[in-house]
Amino acid sequence: MLLSIQHADAAYGGDTILHDISFDVREGEKVAVVGRNGCGKTTLLKLITGEITPPSRDADTQPTIVKTGNPTIGWLSQMTFADENATLGDEIRSVFAPILQMKARMEELLSLIEQNADEKLVAEYSALEERFTYLGGYRYEKDYELVFSRFGFSKEDEGRLLKEFSGGQRTKIAFIKLLLSKPDLLLLDEPTNHLDISTIAWLEGYLAEYPRALVVVSHDRLFLDRVADTVFEIERGKLTRYPGNYSDFVKRKKENYDKQMKDYLAQQKEIARLEQVAERFIHKPTKVSMARSKLKAIEHMDKIEKPEEYDLKAFHTMTEPARESGNDVLLVENLGIGYDELLTKVSCHIQKGQKIGIIGGNGLGKSTFMKTLMKKIPAKGGKVTFGHGVECGYFEQQMAQVVSTKSVLNEFWDEYPTLTETEVRNILGGFLFTGDDVFKEVTSLSGGEKVRLALAKLFQTRPNFLLLDEPTNHMDIVGKEALEDMLSDYKGTLLFVSHDRYLVRQLADALLIFRPGETEFFPFGYEEYERTYGKEKLQSSAEVWQIDTAGKKSTEPADRAEEKPVEENAKKGYNPGKEKAKMERRLARLEVLMEECDAKKEELNAALADPQYASDYVKLGEIQKEIDELTAQADAYLEEWGVLSERLENPQ
Repeated sequence: MLLSIQHADAAYGGDTILHDISFDVREGEKVAVVGRNGCGKTTLLKLITGEITPPSRDADTQPTIVKTGNPTIGWLSQMTFADENATLGDEIRSVFAPILQMKARMEELLSLIEQNADEKLVAEYSALEERFTYLGGYRYEKDYELVFSRFGFSKEDEGRLLKEFSGGQRTKIAFIKLLLSKPDLLLLDEPTNHLDISTIAWLEGYLAEYPRALVVVSHDRLFLDRVADTVFEIERGKLTRYPGNYSDFVKRKKENYDKQMKDYLAQQKEIARLEQVAERFIHKPTKVSMARSKLKAIEHMDKIEKPEEYDLKAFHTMTEPARESGNDVLLVENLGIGYDELLTKVSCHIQKGQKIGIIGGNGLGKSTFMKTLMKKIPAKGGKVTFGHGVECGYFEQQMAQVVSTKSVLNEFWDEYPTLTETEVRNILGGFLFTGDDVFKEVTSLSGGEKVRLALAKLFQTRPNFLLLDEPTNHMDIVGKEALEDMLSDYKGTLLFVSHDRYLVRQLADALLIFRPGETEFFPFGYEEYERTYGKEKLQSSAEVWQIDTAGKKSTEPADRAEEKPVEENAKKGYNPGKEKAKMERRLARLEVLMEECDAKKEELNAALADPQYASDYVKLGEIQKEIDELTAQADAYLEEWGVLSERLENPQ
């Protein structure tokens, strides 16, 4: 056991939010902590780090926090910058100071051992070398380059001063430092916030393979599915452990609830039967002993508690549009978007009832596209045509930043003055504003509450075309699931931007994908997108997925596809400039993949030399097999790299 917390309470603002909890983390375990906003997830992380101390309880259940082997604990909020005038490269490399000190001492010891093979010196070197390997001493530079690039920084950024970076960039820098420090217990609080889909996908793989323990708080359900092997849920101040990932947790929670409810009802039925028998015969002299035995049987039962209802309090509203639109909802033709400069051009055709998800990296124009459609910023060429009878409802993040001294009640009522107070309060109640909540000032609301208020006002218009820009920001998992259900039931047309891949997977039947300088309309859902792009199957050494205008997939080998006559390529919309850009991006990707293969092989070769496997021939065989597979994969990458390089140098 790496860490164990037993019988701990924790308070916030005078209220006990965690009560008599038990929490443990094993070495190498990947733990997810889930629960509604404000339930105490971040408070639990503070208990782990020692930032807060649990108060004393009664003598029999004193709180204890036990850590085995004095593990290092890393948390993003504890990553600080000592010198704002330091360069980015120096600041990140500062986490390698212990490794560099060990490396220097190891070199010193080797020099001493060459002169005198003293046993103490050899023992010190062996122990130091083991720790050096554990901390990634033989691959720290490769780790640095990999993580650095994955978070969107370039070589040119290394020389910039920390004070030159924005708040969001500084958070990423702290995150990089945390990952590269490789603590024994890594604590992450909403790590996918502000990361684009490709970075999140990489982070999932990185954390799934992270060789040490992890505790993560997140509302990203797909992320939790792919990273966690244990889930702790905080509900009503209690902490419950479930084995498996998030989907396993949802399934097990329902199974546990159903079983306990079934057993409870069966026991209540038996108790009622016994009580009925006892009541019937208790006053008959010849049957008194039997009646008493029935009552004793009830007393001696191990009573089954009625399970508490799920904490599924969530918002709801009318999802039927006031009027239907025509079949053609939106036609976008070569629409130029951007502020000072052109970001990209977009073309798509959206029909009634479609639910289109917009995905892509940060800063590529997703929100700009939505603002252009709604004429909040001017287009840079092209054409936008809304169909007959289309009535838009638009949500953007700025609506969640509203500042107003009005009460929630008046903020809503002023927009819909013809409604009665009872009608207004019923509508707001559907979005969790109940009782005195309606008298709160809008300015005092949390981000999630402001989103709920904005959505309440939006849905009241009952539009037939919803345009939503990151509607689940600030929402907890239950809120996201409620919105998913609402939007699934929505009878109109939906166009939405989201980094929440689970939401996209649940709702979208087609995607609009934003990439640097280009967009693509993908006529399938998110699962097909991942099979095509997300798992690096696109343009692999074996084949290229190509989507034609009919939406059919072609698995023709890449080299054969490139050899088609120019006339045929032209018919398919062949564009030499775009093809060159694709090949250049693929070359850069292949270089990263080859480095990753080399780094993994270094780790495996180090494992081959590990004394603990010296006589474990099965394990050694497994390691060697993995090395051979990596070598073959690296060779395939190299071959593809050579072919593409040749084509770029000698275009036909």
